[in-house]
Amino acid sequence: MASVDRLFSYGTLRLPHVQRQTFGAELPTAPDALAGWRVRMVRITDAAVLALSGEAEHPILEHTGDAAHRVEGAVIELTPAQLAAADEYEVDDYHRVEVTLESGLVAWVYVGR
Repeated sequence: MASVDRLFSYGTLRLPHVQRQTFGAELPTAPDALAGWRVRMVRITDAAVLALSGEAEHPILEHTGDAAHRVEGAVIELTPAQLAAADEYEVDDYHRVEVTLESGLVAWVYVGR
C-alpha cells in the first residue's frame, strides 16, 4: 500500500488551480478544524507563489493554546511526492508541524515560524 500523508489546509492549497499546479490534480478534501490556533495574514513576496495563488496576503496560523480559538479547513491526503511539492510551494514564513485535528486525525499543517 502506498504511503499517504494528511495535510490540513486552511488557505490557498485548497484552491483547485493551486492544487492542479502544485499536485498535478485537484484532490478530494474533507472538512475538519484545528483548536487552539488562530489565523493571521502574512504578505507574500515570492513571485512564483504570487503568480500561482493570485493573492499577496496569505493566511498563516499561530498557536494560542486557547480552546476558544478554532481554525476551519480541510484535510487533503497526499503522497510523499505531493507533500514535498507542498513544502516547495510554501514560503519561508511557514514551517510544517504535526497536529491532532478536532476529528482525531493526525495531520501536517503549515504554521508561522
